[in-house]
Amino acid sequence: MRTLLILLLFASSQTMACSALLSHEFRPLAGKTPDSLCRRFEGQVVLIVNTASKCGFTPQYEGLEALHAKYKERGFSVVGFPSNDFLGQEPGSEDEIKKFCTLTYGVKFPMLEKTSVKGDNAHPMFKQLAAATGQEPGWNFHKYLVGRDGKVVKSFGSRTKPDDADLTAEIERLIAQK
Repeated sequence: MRTLLILLLFASSQTMACSALLSHEFRPLAGKTPDSLCRRFEGQVVLIVNTASKCGFTPQYEGLEALHAKYKERGFSVVGFPSNDFLGQEPGSEDEIKKFCTLTYGVKFPMLEKTSVKGDNAHPMFKQLAAATGQEPGWNFHKYLVGRDGKVVKSFGSRTKPDDADLTAEIERLIAQK
């Protein structure tokens, strides 16, 4: 009984330590079981990106994957959220989206469930991101950079490519912080 109480207290303290931004659960793309962002990404630098398969910025998937691969061993992750909020540019099912991203662009970074990212229907996490930066996604491939502490550091518009010097410098700065 005492061991159970200690485990419950430990689990409770771990939950409280998570930032409000990461206190959300999402399913993996085409998956069935929601997972906690805290469990997956707490303590990491995270680039949250709303994505779409039929957009002029869709080739950014390649650069996002390269960015993820370059820094993942140093505590960094790109996290994609497919969204159909902009002119229906992500109309497919989650299975179709996953297949497209994997086969066309070799995406290995975490892709999570199809999510609304703007307006009244935006997921609460995207509302938090917009409130923290003063910028709601204006289009597909808007990027939010989150520090190891789970706080939003900066927002980058869709035209900012994954290899942009300012973006990569900010990622490197955040990765260097322990």
